[in-house]
Amino acid sequence: MVSFLYLCGMKKYADVIVPLPIAGQYTYSIPQTAEDKIQTGCRVIVPFGKKKFYTAIVTRIHETPPETYETKDIAEVLDEHPVLLKQQYRFWQWVAEYYLCTLGDVYKAALPSGMKLESETLIEYNPDFEAAGPLPEKEQRVLNLLSADTEQCVTQLEKGSGIRNLLPVIQSLLEKGAVFVKEELKRTYRPRTETRIRLAETMRNERSLHFLFDTLSRAPKQLALLMKYIELSGWARPGDSLKEVTRNALLEAAGASANALNELIRKKIFETYHQEIGRLTKKDMDTAELNPLSIAQQQAYREIADCFRTKNVCLLHGVTASGKTEIYIHLINEALKAGKQVLYLLPEIALTAQITERLRRFFGNRLGVYHSKYPDAERVEIWKKQLSEHDYDIVLGVRSSIFLPFRRLGLVIVDEEHENTYKQQDPAPRYHARNAAIMLASMYGAKTLLGTATPSIETYYNATHGKYGLARLTERHQKIQLPHIELVDIKELARKKRMIAQFSPLLVEKIREALKNKEQVILFQNRRGFAPMIECRTCGWVPRCKNCDVSLTYHKSLNQLTCHYCGYTYQIPKACPACGETELVNRGFGTEKIEDDVKALFPEARVARMDLDTTRTRTAYEKIIADFENGRTDILIGTQMVSKGLDFDHVSVVGILNADSMLNYPDFRSYERAFQLMAQVAGRAGRKNRQGLVILQTKSPDLPLIHEVMSNDYERLYKEQVEERSMFKYPPFYRLIYVYLKHRKEDILSQAADTAALLLHQGLGDRILGPDKPPVSRIQTLFIKKIVIKIEQTASVKKVQAYLMQVQRAVMEDERFRSVLIYYDVDPM
Repeated sequence: MVSFLYLCGMKKYADVIVPLPIAGQYTYSIPQTAEDKIQTGCRVIVPFGKKKFYTAIVTRIHETPPETYETKDIAEVLDEHPVLLKQQYRFWQWVAEYYLCTLGDVYKAALPSGMKLESETLIEYNPDFEAAGPLPEKEQRVLNLLSADTEQCVTQLEKGSGIRNLLPVIQSLLEKGAVFVKEELKRTYRPRTETRIRLAETMRNERSLHFLFDTLSRAPKQLALLMKYIELSGWARPGDSLKEVTRNALLEAAGASANALNELIRKKIFETYHQEIGRLTKKDMDTAELNPLSIAQQQAYREIADCFRTKNVCLLHGVTASGKTEIYIHLINEALKAGKQVLYLLPEIALTAQITERLRRFFGNRLGVYHSKYPDAERVEIWKKQLSEHDYDIVLGVRSSIFLPFRRLGLVIVDEEHENTYKQQDPAPRYHARNAAIMLASMYGAKTLLGTATPSIETYYNATHGKYGLARLTERHQKIQLPHIELVDIKELARKKRMIAQFSPLLVEKIREALKNKEQVILFQNRRGFAPMIECRTCGWVPRCKNCDVSLTYHKSLNQLTCHYCGYTYQIPKACPACGETELVNRGFGTEKIEDDVKALFPEARVARMDLDTTRTRTAYEKIIADFENGRTDILIGTQMVSKGLDFDHVSVVGILNADSMLNYPDFRSYERAFQLMAQVAGRAGRKNRQGLVILQTKSPDLPLIHEVMSNDYERLYKEQVEERSMFKYPPFYRLIYVYLKHRKEDILSQAADTAALLLHQGLGDRILGPDKPPVSRIQTLFIKKIVIKIEQTASVKKVQAYLMQVQRAVMEDERFRSVLIYYDVDPM
């Protein structure tokens, strides 16, 4: 009957998302053999273009063929069960629509690399792989090619093997651990497996075993191995189910060599097989009782609970070290009691080590951690675990964890909600994890708690105007005072030649005192590298990047100049290419220079640096933080990483070395950000038993902002910023969208930008500013133009979005601008 309907034209089709920045979805025919296997949310392999194959995701199954093109067949179905849940797909659609990108962009960002193989994926040979038995002919052919050349892309392997659709074969080899995926960042994907031992099929009866005991009597080591296997596996206990025995456990228990075991395998007495064991913790952990909340914390907890009765989002505005995390733990506990899942977002990977330890103490293995510093294999396993019946009740992660599968989401916590690292910059989707998390929670009927000591202006506006609830925590835990802030005018000290390198005499004295008292110090400078630039003393020439419109940063430890935009490195010139003089001097200072100066001033101190250069690996963060936490480091020098909610018990002095460097940005948020950074880094001081001291060095001691930081007067900052933003049409009163256009040729770019601006003006009138050059107007050889769109909050978002997509299509369809890159940044930071 089925085949009859099939012949009569009742053919089935699937709409799929491919991981490419292409508008819309594509329709493929479902082969009759795959009709029973395929479901929405499953991954399938599809041919795309003439020779490429991609892992796509099915979003709809139907019986209507497309009118404009002839469909190709789906090549292979990869999943028995969906890897994308319906609720997730709805969320992906919202992200694509709101942030003006494609579903393919969202798919590419959301799924771990190991779940989206494509023709360009690099496949690497696993030299440790041992086959449990003969491999299928196609798989063996691929392995033979890889053993000769251990790293090849799928397209190369297709040519070499002569197999037309290779992705299912690769998928099978991946699952067996024979190969692994190599990502762009050179992280490796390899399922973790262990080798296990079992009796060969012909030996699995008592008669064969007795015969073996006799024949092996002249090989005592082999006999001992066989006897130990029988003991460990439970063969000696009839009626019991056999236990699996690992190769390592057997060798260790028998005290035997690998040679003896290999001989038994050669004789076909034993055989090996591989079992994927996963990387995620499985051992049961002891958990502690929750700590009781203080009176102030209990009050804030009740306020949050009251807010959640009438509102879905609540802001917890609590000063630094007030114990916000303790409140989060109690809220998590309540959500788990109600059978719900919790997503706990952090702005930086650096914070996960400390918070993980605290949460594991109370929730044990109910907690999973997810971020990009984890190997791809671990992220694949967490994704799969979240789809299983044994999913994590709590997921702790950075912004990418909003894309994980959830089925019982009840609470989302966004810690340090003001942080700009919640905003994805490049590539698309350029989403803000805080705003996206609020939408995700609303789709599940869950509550969202935003926590911070220094709220973003938009969040505080929403909380004070009734859109969000508001709970306050105004005192530090155990009533410890906020740090005392000493203001130092370094302009005046520099004029009197009293500065010691980058340090005022007061800061040097206070560091000495802290070291003498066995206390710790944090020094904050929001620039990495040794010097922001070098300059010819004679003619003022400054080395610039050949790909980008920026000066180069000097890194002393590497003895090279680096572009912080494209990563290109240069040798330091021996002489100025403009005038020939050899005297090149450093201008400004970064964390690397501070580290040098601190080591010279305090040779007895143990010094560490925490910035992007020293924390490139997952373990580097954890080691720096653990060393400081355990007193193995006396002075920690860092960029904004040290300001983000880290909790250290013995920090008595914090030095902010140059407050002015945070204010001189051509950005309407610069004062807000400077206040947040200084208030947060000041909050690291004096967190246990005593008041801390902050030395704030500045050349502008009369700025109102400096005094707002000193008195921790967020309300005054907020009032000033809201008045200014209302006047100049900025958030929270207007919604911002930036339009970026990029091209290698400046004249073509200018024409495209003028065309786009004209079209935008026709539909949106005086809401358009530009096109203009941004402060950095060329990056990675591409010239850049920027158009600013200011949309009032009362305007229809859907109509604006539709018009913007229409303009983008119109520009791209013009023959002259086919190679121009044009994209939108919604709610830019």
